[in-house]
Amino acid sequence: MKKFCLILTGLLLILLLMSLAIVMFDTTIPLAGKVALIRVEGPILDADSVVEEIKEHSQNASVKAIVLRIDSPGGAVVPSQEIYEEIKNAAVKKKVIASMGSMAASGGYYIASPASRIVANPGTITGSIGVILEIPNVEGLMNKIGVTSQVIKSGKHKDIGSAFRGIKEEEKEILQGVMDNVHAQFIEAVSVGRKMDIENVRKISDGRIFTGEQALEQGLVDELGTLEDAILLAAEMVGIKGKPVVVKKEDRFSLFKMLENKLPGNMMDLFPQVKLKYIYSP
Repeated sequence: MKKFCLILTGLLLILLLMSLAIVMFDTTIPLAGKVALIRVEGPILDADSVVEEIKEHSQNASVKAIVLRIDSPGGAVVPSQEIYEEIKNAAVKKKVIASMGSMAASGGYYIASPASRIVANPGTITGSIGVILEIPNVEGLMNKIGVTSQVIKSGKHKDIGSAFRGIKEEEKEILQGVMDNVHAQFIEAVSVGRKMDIENVRKISDGRIFTGEQALEQGLVDELGTLEDAILLAAEMVGIKGKPVVVKKEDRFSLFKMLENKLPGNMMDLFPQVKLKYIYSP
């Protein structure tokens, strides 16, 4: 019995040492040479998951660089700004490479601008440095079907942007002032992120789009290449020899998560709202 206990204790000790070795290799050994890959795909409607990923990889000693793969037409202003700030913070600690897919326009370009380097495909659609405000007007339809809207308000402009009536000239001036201010924030963010003269940025910030090749000529991207090129560039910039280990978040399908995170946003799109967007919307 004593002999059996000694054997069992020995086996448990070996298993414990093996477990410790695996954990240490996975999280702290510099030779692991890891490059983290974060994907931003589709409209930018929420920043939480992307910001969380960036923070996680920034704090992981075994991750030497971060590659942000962007395939997005942009989206809401605030989520774009929150991702921008987190990328800017991460770029102070580690190399962050932005890799542009088919499209990285408007808010998609906004979040790429503070990266250490930007790599675009020659045919990538990017740029679109501007802001758009879409306000539906169903007043004509309401009149046709004989429906009226009664508004009680305690402020002259409290219902500014209402879908049930047109926009008055004074209201247009107010909304244009808001748009111009948010546009100026975009221009300044690109100027700071890319270390470009703000006047040079302003000249090309009229909402126009560029191909990857054109963006390279304008100084909006650093070089042309694929996602694989961006990963290899990241590895080279941090001194990783050979092909790096690429780590990425494994998305698991969850019906509950889909219902919790996706449906509310889609349902809200059914209702008219005033929405400021950094988005390319032809």
